[in-house]
Parts: sequence; C-alpha cells; structure tokens
Amino acid sequence: MGLIGGGIFAYNVYQAVFSPNTNFEEDSVIIQIPTDATYTELIEIISPSIKDIYSFDRIASRKGYSKNIKAGRYIIKKGLNNNDIVNILRSKNTPINVTFNNQERLENLAGRIAQQIEADSTSLITAFKEEAFVQEHGFSLESALSMYIPNKYEFFWNTSAKQFRDRMLKEYTRFWEGKRTAKAKKIGLTPTQVITVASIVQKETAKVDERPRVAGVYMNRYNNGWKLDADPTVIYAIKKHRNDWQTVIKRVLYKDLELDSPYNTYKYAELPPGPITMPDISAIDAVLNYEKHEYYFFVANVENMGYHKFAKSIEQHNRNKKQYIDWINKQGIRR
Repeated sequence: MGLIGGGIFAYNVYQAVFSPNTNFEEDSVIIQIPTDATYTELIEIISPSIKDIYSFDRIASRKGYSKNIKAGRYIIKKGLNNNDIVNILRSKNTPINVTFNNQERLENLAGRIAQQIEADSTSLITAFKEEAFVQEHGFSLESALSMYIPNKYEFFWNTSAKQFRDRMLKEYTRFWEGKRTAKAKKIGLTPTQVITVASIVQKETAKVDERPRVAGVYMNRYNNGWKLDADPTVIYAIKKHRNDWQTVIKRVLYKDLELDSPYNTYKYAELPPGPITMPDISAIDAVLNYEKHEYYFFVANVENMGYHKFAKSIEQHNRNKKQYIDWINKQGIRR
C-alpha cells in the first residue's frame, strides 16, 4: 500500500511540474508584470492563461518565485509546463522595440512612449522636464525635445521614466559623436540649433530628397542675417499662443505674421528657442549636409505636388507665389 501511495504522490508531483498547463489557443501570450507587483497580483494576471492555477502556485512556491516576483514582459508559449513557466517568469524578461518620431512637444512624446512601456505619461513628462537634469546637460525647456532622436530602440517594458530619459541622453550623445558634431561646427551651429533648423525643414517638406535644398535656403538666409520667414514657425507660435495644439492651420495669413513670439521667424531674425517638432534623422542630416546654392525663396509647386519651386530673386519668387495663391484660392482654403 505504501508503494502505491508513493507512486501516486510521485505521479502527482510529475503532473504538477511537467504536464502542459497553458489555457490558450494562440501560439503564445504575453504576460506583463508591473513593478512592485505582489504574488497575489501576479496570480490574477496570469490566471487566464493557466489551466490549473493551483498546481502553478505549488511549483512557484517550491521554487521560491512567490517571494521574488520580477517585473517585466514575458512570453509564455502554448503547452509549457509549470516548471518552464516559472523559469521564464524568473529570468526571461523580453525586450521590446520602442519607436517614436515627429512628436511636436515633450507632452506628445510622453504620450507616445507611455503607450509602449510601463511608465505613464505623467511620470515621463516630469522626468523630461526635470529642471536640474535639463540644465545640467545644456538644454532648456524649449530645446529639451532636441535630446530625443527619433528611431527604434530596444527597451525592457518595465523601464521607468527616468531610465528611459537617461538612455535617450546616451543615444543623443552617441548620435552626435564624431562627424555630426564636426559638421555642425563647420556650418556654425550647435547640435540643438541644427535640430531646430531641421524641425523647420521637416515641416516644410515631406520629400526626403528635397530636404537638403530646403535646408540650403534657410542656411542662406541665416548666414546672411535674414529672417527665416518660415510659415511652420508661425503656425507653431499660433498654437502655443492659443494653447491649442489640436488646431489645423493650412494657410498662414498676413495678420498672423504680427504675432509677437520668439517662434515667429517673420518677426525675429534669431532662430526659434527650440524645435517646432521632432525632425527625422534625414532632416537633421539634410541641415548638416545642406545643398550649396543661391536660392533664397521657395513656394509649393502646384504642378508637382509635395515639391517646391525655388527662386534666387524676389521677383521670380513672387511669380511662383502668385501661381500658388491662385491655386489655393481655387481650393477654397481660407485658414
């Protein structure tokens, strides 16, 4: 009888440890365990994916996992047993690819990142705007967006807001090491100024192949002490003045050019105090490698939509501009 009882016990132990114990039809499920989660909370999170939660609990307790919960993102494959599942939850935190681009403000960036990692948008924007951090690394609140270079980065899901921010500083430093910093110095701009000009170029044209030429126009104006006269900066100034970032402005009016704002490049010759959006790397490199030419003006090309007509003289520009204004009036675009 003792042998039979021992056999039954051994069988039950084997079943608890090595029998498949998943409860889903997909190939795998993702389990996200928040920072500081309790074992009770872990059980609630994982229960829908586990067939027999009691046997899982027994193995998790025996392996010491119930007292050492690890936050993170874990991939549980169909058909895994309790032993495998616990081992994964103990040591297989799986990283994710975090992507972002073209965010208009730090607030937008915080919202975008909060959709991808555990940190919420409030903690992220607090970290982004931490005064001591911003000043220590040579930024201002207006230029702090420059530190976040749009790309795809690998992070653990349970990355904190400050961990994300600090990693982005390292990526920013790496981005500007070597040739880019040398090129910025050669054209007489700091990295943050390059990104500010690039943000204007980004807003002016979505055509990557045209960006070096557009950048060349703005650098010609800047190098000759002209105002940049960039419509996107006026649009940004209007949004900031109204504190309405959802408004859509398709046409800049003459009255808009009078708005007193450091972002209004029709009113002030200086560069804006920071970027008006997060520029792509292609726009940043377009400024660093801007096309050398004699163009000082450009306007949308209605004969080749998406591109622009460039001019060396105001007379030629006014002819190009009239064609564009006639077209936009026919479209009925008033604002």
